[in-house]
Amino acid sequence: MQEQDMKQPEMETKNSLVPIEKGELLAKHEIVSHSVAKNLVRDAIEAMKYSYAPYSHHHVGAALLTKDKKVYLGCNVENASYSPTNCAERTAFFKAISEGQREFSAIAIVGGKEGILKDFCSPCGVCRQVMREFVDPKSFLVILARSEEDYLIFFLEELLPLSFGPDSLG
Repeated sequence: MQEQDMKQPEMETKNSLVPIEKGELLAKHEIVSHSVAKNLVRDAIEAMKYSYAPYSHHHVGAALLTKDKKVYLGCNVENASYSPTNCAERTAFFKAISEGQREFSAIAIVGGKEGILKDFCSPCGVCRQVMREFVDPKSFLVILARSEEDYLIFFLEELLPLSFGPDSLG
């Protein structure tokens, strides 16, 4: 193999999930760089500080990355009657959508009892379905983190297999 063939595609380093060079992406680590994931996790941890969780004491933060590299933060907001409670993921999506955004690349999610990050905080079914409304489940990344260095990356399709979305109504 020639040296040139062995080089990885050059990646944009600031807030980019998509390689500059076009081509088929084969693995999640080829889509999202460590620095982008780390920045999104850091933003999600910051968003968690604004969480309003007086009933469950389970604080959650999310950082949603748009295709044009804007980040929208969300936190969970509980309500005494429970049903009107809104999750961090939906808060981030609804903020972005209310500002005209419709194309998304990834979301980082963190959460834990009393705001302490011990385990990975996976999105609930309702949040997964809201995500599915606005993204391609085969390419949208969901980053679950316990810290900036300890995270898992999934395609939404892995978290919501055989999903029902807008294309299902076609």
